[in-house]
Amino acid sequence: MAEGRVLRFSRLRPFYISDFSFTLYSSEMQASAEEQKQHGATRASGRAAESVERAYRFADLSSYPLKKRLVIRAADLAFYDLINIIGHTTRFEVRGWENFEAASEDARVPIHTLWHDCIYLAIYFWRRRGIAYMTSQSFDGEYIARFLQRFGFGAVRGSSTRGGVGAMVEMARLLRASVPVGFTLDGPKGPRRVAKMGAVLLAKKSGQPILPFNVTAMSHWQAPSWDRLQVPMPFTRALVSIARPIFVPTNADDEALEAKRDELQRAMDDLTEQGDEWRSR
Repeated sequence: MAEGRVLRFSRLRPFYISDFSFTLYSSEMQASAEEQKQHGATRASGRAAESVERAYRFADLSSYPLKKRLVIRAADLAFYDLINIIGHTTRFEVRGWENFEAASEDARVPIHTLWHDCIYLAIYFWRRRGIAYMTSQSFDGEYIARFLQRFGFGAVRGSSTRGGVGAMVEMARLLRASVPVGFTLDGPKGPRRVAKMGAVLLAKKSGQPILPFNVTAMSHWQAPSWDRLQVPMPFTRALVSIARPIFVPTNADDEALEAKRDELQRAMDDLTEQGDEWRSR
C-alpha cells in the first residue's frame, strides 16, 4: 500500500503538492512503518513463544518404529529414577554462587556450560530452573531430552554434528524470551574436555553472559565411554564450582571469538582442577 501511495503522489504536478499533502503523506508513511515494525515484533514474539513451548514439550515419537518408541520411554523413566535416587542422597557443597548471581543480575539470562562427564549430578542440582539444553537429533538424544524435561529442563534438538544451526537459532529465541540455556561444551562426542565454539557464538549473538560450572563427585564409577562419564554413588558428596561469567562483545571478530573460547577453556580447566584437588583432600 505504501508503494501505491508513492506512485500516486509522483504523478502529481509540483504546484499541486501543498505542505498539507506532504504532511499527510509523511504521516501515512510513518504510520505504515510503525505498523510494519509492530507486525515484525509480533511475529518475532510469536516465534519465541513457539520455541519456548516446543522446548518443554515431549516430541512426537510416531516416526520411530514401535520397538524404539518403547525403548525411548523405558530409558527415559529409568534414567529419571536413577538420577533422582543419586541426587536425592548426594550432599552438595557449592563454591562461587555469587558468580551465578552476578550472571543473573540486571535481567541477564546466563548461558550455562559444563563438561559432558558430570551431567548426572548437574541435572539434579539445576533441576526446576527451566534451563534449556541442547540435545542431539538422534535416538539417544530423544530419551535424554525426555528425562531432562521431567526434571524441569527444556530441550533443543541439535548438536555440533547435526542440526546445529537450527538449534542455535532456537536457543537465541529462548534467550530473548528470558529462558536460560546450556551446553555440554565437549558434546556430543568429544574430544573430551575441549570447549567448542557454540556457547561463545551464542553469547555474541545474544549479548548474554556465559556461566561456566563443574560438578565433582567424591565417589563415583567411571563409564568406559569417550567422556569417561561419572556415575556417582548414592550418599556421596559433590562439589559444585561456578566460575565468573564471561561476556562476549556483540561486535567480536574471529580473533576475539577465539580468544573468548580460550578464556572459556581456561575457566573450565580451572574448575576441573578445583574439583580434583577437593576430591583428593
